[in-house]
Amino acid sequence: MSTLVLVHGFWHGSWCWSEVIPHLVAAGRPAVAVDMAGHGLYARRPRWLTEQPYNREAVDTEVSPVADVNLDIAAELLTSQIKRIGGGEPVTVVAHSAAGPVLTRIAEQTPQLVAHAVYLTAYMPASDVPAAAYTRIPEAADGLVTPLLRGNPAQTGALRFDLATDDADYRRRLYEAFYDDVDPVLAEAATGLLTPDGPMGIMLGTTTLTRDGWGSVRRTYIMCTRDKAIRPGVQEKFVAEADAAFPDNPTSVVTLEASHSPFLSMPGELADVIVSLG
Repeated sequence: MSTLVLVHGFWHGSWCWSEVIPHLVAAGRPAVAVDMAGHGLYARRPRWLTEQPYNREAVDTEVSPVADVNLDIAAELLTSQIKRIGGGEPVTVVAHSAAGPVLTRIAEQTPQLVAHAVYLTAYMPASDVPAAAYTRIPEAADGLVTPLLRGNPAQTGALRFDLATDDADYRRRLYEAFYDDVDPVLAEAATGLLTPDGPMGIMLGTTTLTRDGWGSVRRTYIMCTRDKAIRPGVQEKFVAEADAAFPDNPTSVVTLEASHSPFLSMPGELADVIVSLG
């Protein structure tokens, strides 16, 4: 069995897998969670987040300290992490949400490093299509993330949440977008660990997919049917496009009745699914 490399999505960090890893290890699967570029130990927080008094104008206009992080940089970092963890042997990569485009780039460029590409309610963009394009399709119209974003990403270089606000309604909507089926106490703790800026460059990057690259890698999509961040219709579109492009290597699909964050709401069940994939 290959080693598992777990990659979080935007605004989160490797910490979000802490409830899942014990289940995986208990089942005999070595698992390592890593931080994506611009997140976790690689995050850089904007000044407005801690400045007093609170400055709403700065929230909307300050250029992000991670504005220079793009898909190339994110893929380079994750590739180095995979090589270190796997010792050159292929690993199974489980990518959540906006880590999907990074996994896709790596599986295309170095398919020999990826034994199994697992997309957990993640962006799985088609060839030469940026992940950001899927936030504007009809299937995404009722998603809850876009209305929460602050500022103009073209100006700030980031998809930004206002984590300094005391607006109770805003924080409630943030909870609904990510943690709708998570215990409120745990969700509050997770919210306190979020970073405000997701690097827009990761969402704007594209990868040309080939039969010998990404198209040759075994892949599974774990759909979350209660997801209010990446809506089920968007998830279905990813799978349909992938299977149309590479019909000889169809996507395996597993369904969880979960929100966007099953690693917190049902870590045991999620671990069981991951282990079952082999």
